[in-house]
Amino acid sequence: MSALLPHHDGSTLYVSNLAPQLGETVRVRLRVPERYGPLVAVRTRSNPDHEPEWTDAASLGVADGWEWWEAPVTVHNPRHGYRWVLQHADGRVEWLNQSGIHTIETLDAEDFALVAHPAPPAWLYDAVMYQVFPDRFARSAQADAHPTPGWAIAAEWTDPVDPVNPGRSQQFYGGDLDGVRERLDHLIDLGVNLLYLTPVFPAESNHRYNATSFHDVDPLLGGDDAFVRLVEAAHERGIRVIGDLTSNHSGDTHEWFLAAYGHPGAPEEEFYYFTDDGNTEYESWLGYESLPKFNWASHELRRRFIEGAGSVVAKWLEPPYSTDGWRIDVANMTGRLGAVDLNADVRRLLRRTMLEINPDTILLGESTNDAVSDLQGDGWHGAMTYPSFTRPVWGWLSEPEGTPYLTYDGETETEPWFFTQPIGGIPRYTARQFVDAVVRFTAGIPWRVRLGNMQPLDTHDTARFATNAAPGTIPVAVGLSMTLPGLPVVFAGDEFGLTGADGESSRTPMPWGTEDEPATAERLALYRDLVGLRRAHPALATGGLRWLHVDDETVVFVRESADESVLVLATRGDADVELPPGSLPRAAEGVDVFGDAMLATAPDGAAVLSAEGPAFAVWTLPGVAIPAPAV
Repeated sequence: MSALLPHHDGSTLYVSNLAPQLGETVRVRLRVPERYGPLVAVRTRSNPDHEPEWTDAASLGVADGWEWWEAPVTVHNPRHGYRWVLQHADGRVEWLNQSGIHTIETLDAEDFALVAHPAPPAWLYDAVMYQVFPDRFARSAQADAHPTPGWAIAAEWTDPVDPVNPGRSQQFYGGDLDGVRERLDHLIDLGVNLLYLTPVFPAESNHRYNATSFHDVDPLLGGDDAFVRLVEAAHERGIRVIGDLTSNHSGDTHEWFLAAYGHPGAPEEEFYYFTDDGNTEYESWLGYESLPKFNWASHELRRRFIEGAGSVVAKWLEPPYSTDGWRIDVANMTGRLGAVDLNADVRRLLRRTMLEINPDTILLGESTNDAVSDLQGDGWHGAMTYPSFTRPVWGWLSEPEGTPYLTYDGETETEPWFFTQPIGGIPRYTARQFVDAVVRFTAGIPWRVRLGNMQPLDTHDTARFATNAAPGTIPVAVGLSMTLPGLPVVFAGDEFGLTGADGESSRTPMPWGTEDEPATAERLALYRDLVGLRRAHPALATGGLRWLHVDDETVVFVRESADESVLVLATRGDADVELPPGSLPRAAEGVDVFGDAMLATAPDGAAVLSAEGPAFAVWTLPGVAIPAPAV
């Protein structure tokens, strides 16, 4: 596919205000190839209060072979959807929404959307996230003074990870927060500027998702003082820090649960779903009794956990801790149980408290599958979600070899792990299917929210991408994570070339001291270069996205702004692409900034790109010219 088509997205090239108020009129623009028509009318169609509303667009004129149209859209609802309607002189009608251009009417759910809820802080869009699993990142000298807890199985830093129960959750390497602080210069060297810590609260596991309290930092990590030292040191270096909070459940040793378990009538019994008169049976996360599920119908739970200055959520945002936001674990299941659905209540309460305490903080939710219904701007600024980027990248760029690994119960498995889906391992996608999946799972998400979606190749809950990556594809995968719309994420250890067959196996202690080994040095340099590329070009953070070419092997797209455009080629095989005249104005002015590929132009304005694959290449181009509106 190399087509020259009308284009609109939610970026500032096309939308006059990404953070409108209710009742405000926003000017939206459509870009149409000059010889696409003739068109007799261009309109927007909104659906305020589920009743259609139309506005007429006026032509602004032509620039660089594109005619620009502009129309007013008044924001009537907190999420105000709209699409474009093009009427051709020959009677044809086309509809343009976030899933593309169509010859029949389209779904409201896939409309472009203006969001009137408070916008996230601007720094979110400039961030590159680095995820740390504290037990496995680094040990300070103080860590030797921390006693090994009774629940733990002690391990030396160089011991292999034990993926079999009980080692899976109880193997203890003793990384601590002072260790993280002492390694902040590594983050600076990489160029990342947002540190995401998985939970730091006390718990009887190495992952700490089964908290015993939300009011203190685990003494094994150095306690509250070590946390303050880490955040202060990070802030001094220009690195923001967010924490990880479980809103779906606590641990079964949590102080609230212990106050209610076996104690009918205790105030805390309403925090959970007890199912017997004696408060000894209860609902839990996926049936794991160690993770009792919160009941968000409880107003007292809401008060203690979320609402106001005295809550758990607020405490860690305020001095002396001063964290910069939260990632909420199992956000997709929070407040949901059978006929009960209080998820919207919880996410809106979270956002409200954070706005009251510090509006310069971010709120990200874990929603590992289709997150569209929850990602409409009323709560989460974005999500840790896998089908809109991570799984499609794996499907396209993996080549598993059937390497055996041990499962939770000690069984040997050769079918590669794929996000716990029982589908026979990692699916085999073409580049075209990769793009189709990205479009499908982002078409229902407002542009502003999409920019906040975490875009990892892997996390502490997944196998590492490098485990099954096809030869030569790691630069392609990392490059895509840094250049497509969204929040890039580096899981600590990826930059060292670590592998892991599943989520637990991927939690390998950092191999400090190997930085000068040739393979590691090469991987570190790749990450430095690509993180640096992302941070050097604002168009990669907030610029629009236009797909230029897709075939079975190759993807070409451009991120565009008024100041600069960034052209990207990603291919698993050899690439030989011709873009039609006009599709890439001023391509002759392209400057090669990453990778080994060729960009050339023909006298008629066509552009040719070629590379021997696998390859990832980037060029910078002048910004997009827009005709000045008539005065």
